[in-house]
Amino acid sequence: MDDLFAKPKPPEPKALSVTQLVRRIKNVVEVSVGEVWIEGEVSNLKKQASGHWYFSLKDAGAQIQCAMFGARKRQGCDALEDGANVRVFAEASVYEARGQLQIIVLKAERAGLGDLQARFEALKRKLQGEGLFDAARKRAIPKFPRVVGIVTSDTGAAIRDILHVLGRRAPWVQPVLMPVRVQGKGAECEIARAIERMGDPEARGIPRCDVLIVGRGGGSIEDLWNFNEEVVARAIAACPIPVISAVGHEIDFTIADFVADLRAPTPSAAAELAVPDGDEVVARFEGLRRRMARQVVQRLARVGQAVDSLKRGVFQRDGERLLREPSMRIDVLRARLDRQLRASLEQAAARLKEAVASHRAHHPARVLERRGERLDALARRLEKAGSDVLARQDEKLRRLGGLLRALGPESAFQRGFTVTLDEHGRLLRSAGEVRAGQRLTTRFADGEVTSVAEE
Repeated sequence: MDDLFAKPKPPEPKALSVTQLVRRIKNVVEVSVGEVWIEGEVSNLKKQASGHWYFSLKDAGAQIQCAMFGARKRQGCDALEDGANVRVFAEASVYEARGQLQIIVLKAERAGLGDLQARFEALKRKLQGEGLFDAARKRAIPKFPRVVGIVTSDTGAAIRDILHVLGRRAPWVQPVLMPVRVQGKGAECEIARAIERMGDPEARGIPRCDVLIVGRGGGSIEDLWNFNEEVVARAIAACPIPVISAVGHEIDFTIADFVADLRAPTPSAAAELAVPDGDEVVARFEGLRRRMARQVVQRLARVGQAVDSLKRGVFQRDGERLLREPSMRIDVLRARLDRQLRASLEQAAARLKEAVASHRAHHPARVLERRGERLDALARRLEKAGSDVLARQDEKLRRLGGLLRALGPESAFQRGFTVTLDEHGRLLRSAGEVRAGQRLTTRFADGEVTSVAEE
């Protein structure tokens, strides 16, 4: 009976498994914290062969484990290195197997990048408001510079690339290097002073440059930051020499790029934009020579056609009077052609002589000299050929004139023949055409006789 009225025991509380507890904590963390920006120092960075990176992010008071899956495909992975101060965008989570709090990093950047970007945009707006970016103030790069100035580091890859391109495309160009530091504290002042020195070379005993290349190779935004400083931008804007900016790689943009007269995506591209291709220049000279020779040949052909036309019609008209005007016209054409040919050859020779002299003064390739001499020889041969053709045509014309005079009516008169005309000046070919009492005119070689027919 006592058992019937005994008080029932309360049910035992249900216990959670460790997995359930950790999973609950994970859900709370992921929902409550979610995605956040975190700043700290990288330590104990491990890069696995699978492509996943693991490291700790710490500050003076705490640290947390981090994982970046497929790290090399993530934005800003190059900023992660032991001891680097970074900002990461990550998801807060819990690693269930160990019950360990961690964050899953989605992207990273060097700490302070936001401040640098803000400074970049502020200076960009300021200088743009002053008109330093306006296209109207930018100058054209000279097509055939003789001296190219370079402001960059004398130990970096940029100077080697620039000198290689200059030597390959334009070996006659003289490079003038003003070595500077291109990164680090105070480098911007060195760059600005170097640009100012290049703009006033006489005071410093260096050659005056026709164009100036300012830049460096690629790097992070911090490495390139000296070219975002106001002192460098104003030095470029004040430089009296056209400036090509070549900072970093194609995707990198700096304040110097906006202020410069021309932006190049790389230092090598800047050298290509600064000088012409020597092979193309030689090919252009050769094309001009062929064009000039073709025009002379066409002119001679037209003159020959005119002479042939005169020969076909000369026997149908009074030969001596017919030959006067064509002879004068040929003399005029010959004189004009000779003047034009001589002027063209003199102009071509003058341009060639100037080019050769300029190349010799700045170490031109010997092949250009040989081709210039060949062009002079061809010009002389062409001038002699033109003169010979005109002389042969003139001699042929004189022979035809003598033949015409020998076979024309004037020679018949000299041999005793006469011509009888009626009162109207018509030629009488038969005695049956004459009437009694008709007035006749008989023409001799030395004059005329008038008579009347009796029968």
